[in-house]
This record gives sequence, C-alpha cells and structure tokens, in this order.
Amino acid sequence: MKVDTNRPIGIFDSGVGGLTVAHAIRQVLPDESMIYFGDTAHLPYGEKSPEAIHHYAEKITRFLIGQNCKTVVIACNTASSVAYASLVEKYGRKVQIVNVIDPVVDYYLENLAPAKVGVIGTKATIRSGAYEEKIKSRDPEARVFSKATPLLVPMIEEGFIFDDISNAIIRAYLSEEPLRSVESLILGCTHYPIIKNQISKFYDFSVEILDSAAIVARTVKKLLVESDLQRSKKPEKDRFYISDYTPYFEKISGMFFEEKINLKKLDLWKEE
Repeated sequence: MKVDTNRPIGIFDSGVGGLTVAHAIRQVLPDESMIYFGDTAHLPYGEKSPEAIHHYAEKITRFLIGQNCKTVVIACNTASSVAYASLVEKYGRKVQIVNVIDPVVDYYLENLAPAKVGVIGTKATIRSGAYEEKIKSRDPEARVFSKATPLLVPMIEEGFIFDDISNAIIRAYLSEEPLRSVESLILGCTHYPIIKNQISKFYDFSVEILDSAAIVARTVKKLLVESDLQRSKKPEKDRFYISDYTPYFEKISGMFFEEKINLKKLDLWKEE
C-alpha cells in the first residue's frame, strides 16, 4: 500500500515554547506542512502531576493522529520526560513519535562529552531525572548537574523577556553552584530558547548552550528522509490551535514566523 508522504507534521506543547521547535522545523523542512497545538489552558505542565500530564499528552496526540499527521513531535520536555514511553506504546505503530530529550542527549554525548553539563527545566522534568539518567546510562562518568527553574516558563508566557525582571530571575538561578561553573548547559524546556541570548550573556558567551529546538528539527528531518516520508506536493498552510486564547501567544507566533498566524481555539476537553 502506498504511503501518503504529504501528511502534515504534528507538534504540541503546553504553550509558546514549542513554537521554537516549530520554527526550527520550518527552517530545515520548508516544504512540509505543520499542525501545532499549544495547550495554553493547562500550562505550565511542569507544575502538574504525572497523571495530568499523561492525560493532556494522550488527548493531544490522539487529536493530531486524527488530523492524519505522519509524525508527532512532543515539543515539551515535561511531556517528553513523563509521557513519551506510554505514547510510543499506544500509538507508535500508527505514527512516528519524536521527543525533545533523546536528540539533545545524543548531541551532547557525540559532540561535547565529557564537558561538565548543567540541565535546567521545569520541576517535573528535573524531578523525572530524564536527562541525567539517559546521559549516565551511556557515560557513567558524566558530570551532570540539574536544577529546576520553575519561574522561567510563566515569566516567558507573560512576556517578561529581555528586561530587568527576566535578567534578575535568570541570574538568581544560574548564579548558584554548580551551574555557575558548568562548561555546557542543556535548555531542558522548549520555552528557554526564547531567552537563550540572555542565558548566554550571563555566561559571557563562554558556555555551550544546547538549544533543543535546532537539534530536534534536524532529527525530524533525518527521520523523514530515512523513512522516505518527505512531502512531494506543495505544502498546505500550517494550522495553529490553542486550548485557550492568550494575546502573548499570538504576538510570539508572529515574531517567529514573521507573519500573522491564524490561531484557532480548540477545547479538546470540552466534552469530558
């Protein structure tokens, strides 16, 4: 049976953070179409229970599969750390599922190890130990230092970037040892590339900052090429859905894609 390669790529996150991944995918795969779902009604995922995160992630994945997506990208570190395995178990035969943690771990081990690496992320991501466990399972001598930075996501979602407030919060988190003296830093949340330059500036641009968005985009491209799933027709217009309207989402999406994005509010939980 012939496989339809012209199906879209599905991407989801709790809010605007996943747009960093969507934008990076657009850069490396300009001929592909995307369907993005931002679960703004339930952000931040990092403060939610594992059961709630599983519930949100599964519902959105089912929606994207129902939209005939050929690949689903979990553009959220929290959902990747908590729900990826169960999503693959349930839906892996129907659709390719990509998380944002494994590609970054691969990149670090292949290009930067044994540099002392820090990981910052939401409480749920850091509590899961996903990055440290995956790195140390392949390099037991690795020096990995993790820290939850829970104020960064709401700070970004509320639009506090490139100002004194965001600089103070970033400085407060990264000034603590051992993060202050790491040689590389994993941005363990897809929101964080939005403030990547501020983080780099804190380190005087001397620390390698691992931006999951660019790394994951290259992984998605490699996967589509290897699976012979690259689109053959002219791409359709990308679709962007949110579970609750926020003015900042529209503002940020326009900044990323340099055009007005047509946002549609869709409450997947309305009938529950």
